[in-house]
Amino acid sequence: MNSRDVYESPLSARYAGREMKYLFSPDMKFRTWRRLWIALAEAEHELGLPVTQEQVDELKAHGEDINYEVAEAREKEVRHDVMSHVYAYGQQCPKAAGIIHLGATSCYVGDNTDIIIMTEALRLIRGKLVNVLRVLARFAEEYAGLPTLAFTHFQPAQPTTVGKRASLWMQELLMDLEDVEYQLSKAKLLGCKGTTGTQASFLELFEGDHEKVKELDRRIAQKLGYQQVFPVSGQTYSRKLDSQMLNILSGIAQSAAKFSNDIRLLQHLKEVEEPFEKGQIGSSAMAYKRNPMRTERMASLARYVMSDALNPALTAAAQWFERTLDDSANKRLSVAEGFLAVDGILNLYANVADGLVVYPMVIEQRLLKELPFMATENIMMDAVKRGGDRQQLHEAIRVHSMAAAKVVKEQGGENDLLERIANDPLFGVSMEELRDILKPEKYVGRAPEQTREFLAEVIRPLLEKYKDDETPAEEVSV
Repeated sequence: MNSRDVYESPLSARYAGREMKYLFSPDMKFRTWRRLWIALAEAEHELGLPVTQEQVDELKAHGEDINYEVAEAREKEVRHDVMSHVYAYGQQCPKAAGIIHLGATSCYVGDNTDIIIMTEALRLIRGKLVNVLRVLARFAEEYAGLPTLAFTHFQPAQPTTVGKRASLWMQELLMDLEDVEYQLSKAKLLGCKGTTGTQASFLELFEGDHEKVKELDRRIAQKLGYQQVFPVSGQTYSRKLDSQMLNILSGIAQSAAKFSNDIRLLQHLKEVEEPFEKGQIGSSAMAYKRNPMRTERMASLARYVMSDALNPALTAAAQWFERTLDDSANKRLSVAEGFLAVDGILNLYANVADGLVVYPMVIEQRLLKELPFMATENIMMDAVKRGGDRQQLHEAIRVHSMAAAKVVKEQGGENDLLERIANDPLFGVSMEELRDILKPEKYVGRAPEQTREFLAEVIRPLLEKYKDDETPAEEVSV
């Protein structure tokens, strides 16, 4: 059997980056198990249980060199992954073999490890969100003042600027970043709670000393870099945590899908395009095509993440009392794949945003075709100032606008509204004067100022805050 004979997840093979894939790897899991066993033994030693410093030191000496072959062989016999690794660790640490996992249940290593991995994965996501914001900030700054036709209902509407549109993408990512930060701010380990969450086994070990049992919880968390543990639990941490994590990932996917849709529509309009490699083939049949495959992939992965978020919600709702095991297979899939997919999405987002190609002349051409209709109120007000009758002017503009629209829609001609108005003595205005009225920058409102203020007051301080946390996007497999 070779790698082509078995199913391989596209999330690992094509989409997610190396660092995220490692976080959800078996090696990361089992190394974290050993960190947890070391923390447990060390805390138990510190609090007076019969665990010696020599035993703790022996565990630390073999914390990284996992004897996988021993664990795998043992699991074939006992059919229990945790006890197989306890056995394998004990083979390397004969002096400490009897105190490994003392007082704990499988969820001590399983659940705490899951929390640690999700937390580290969320930190990685945070860095990639910051990276995308940094790239978009450069784009928004460059095009803050470039007028473009805005759309509502994908129908021509009052103009905006290309940079202002980018600020809308950034605003949604900021909301996602706030959610990420909030979730990280309340990160808690499960701690050591025992088989039903009552800590009965630890209370027995400490001969009824409740304070030492509580202190054991706190010390283990601190040794793993956490300030808090869940104050109460069943055997597992509440599966609602998985649902909260996936909801955040779903939010990021929603933001990315919005960006993806906008870019794909703009590429259809030939105004803005995603990057296209020199030798890239857009279509197997139509050699001239430049399909937006990266943003299409973003949309595709985003759709998966948004639907994937339902899995932990259903799992959290279906837990019985202190625990059931119908969560295990589901969370192994949904949590890991949600993070891997969002990692791939953000790598694509940064790649696309960093290589966007803008076509100002196409943008201007489309805007100027629609602008005469949008400028009619300004034209009418200027005519009123010169003594015209507002009602007569309004009716004249209505008639001219309908006629010009008919030429465009039914005859495929150019918008000749300006010529009609210039030739109407009621308005008393020349084509030269009308062209001055129709300068696009007069119709974008505060879009350039809004964009630059947003960058100066919100984005740049945020990027400065995270200057040491940015995680560069990894190479995209095109």
